[in-house]
Amino acid sequence: MLIPQHCTLCPRKCGADRTRGKGVCGADGHLTAARAALHFWEEPCISGEKGSGTVFFTGCSLGCCYCQNYEISQNGLGRQIPAERLAEIFLEIQEKGAANLNLVTGTQWVPWIIHALDQAKAKGFCLPVVWNSSGYETVETLRLLEGYVDIWLSDVKYVSPALSGEYSRAPDYFEVCRKAVAEMLRQAPKPIFDEDGYLRRGVILRHLALPGSRKDSFAVLDYMASLPKGSFIPSLMSQYTPFYKAAEHKALSRRISTWEYRQVIDRAIDLGLTDGYMQEKSSAKEEYTPPFDLEGV
Repeated sequence: MLIPQHCTLCPRKCGADRTRGKGVCGADGHLTAARAALHFWEEPCISGEKGSGTVFFTGCSLGCCYCQNYEISQNGLGRQIPAERLAEIFLEIQEKGAANLNLVTGTQWVPWIIHALDQAKAKGFCLPVVWNSSGYETVETLRLLEGYVDIWLSDVKYVSPALSGEYSRAPDYFEVCRKAVAEMLRQAPKPIFDEDGYLRRGVILRHLALPGSRKDSFAVLDYMASLPKGSFIPSLMSQYTPFYKAAEHKALSRRISTWEYRQVIDRAIDLGLTDGYMQEKSSAKEEYTPPFDLEGV
């Protein structure tokens, strides 16, 4: 395993020498994670009754001002572990009876993750692997994961460059995301479920409806509707809560209204995006953020 000395793993392509310091994502040459435990708050076909064996990694290349995981994505909370320990964690998650292995925001750690998966598979690891992502990914990095990832659980946050620039410092977000989604669909072109209803292979596209951004949510849904029917599972989320630096942006200082979210749901129904998931409005709760207490790492 080689530590990137001119890192281009994410779309920022900052070129950091991570043997000497950190990249834009906040990651250096020491693999860091904040939690590894069963997680029951993903989509039903991911968590189900067994729970999803979820590893939350430290750092993030996107940097949303409203990130609910800001303690680990922005503030660097986590424990440094070798790739060999990560492989052990994967096996421990399997032993706990998890439905799958769910890797949250792992882009900056792809070389370590691949190394750990190789080691774990050599010792009997066989769970489906979920890549839980912001959608801000390069095609090149996604191709490194081909054969390792079974389920792509990706956000589609914005279409508007103005919104993605203001809220996530990434005016190129949609152009990057749509290419990433195309690659995900190439690798997993149709959802496949097991006899218990768990997703074994496929793509889930999430959209978190933001307050004051109804028109952009409509544009995201229009994009989703343009994709081949039946090729992915749509998941519309109402759980936005003003975390981190959200209050610095007037529109984000409140939760989404019932009327706003109803408009988004109605648009999805009109577009035929009904073979998936739609959160209840009551889902906007802090409880959806797990405690980053270093459990399992």
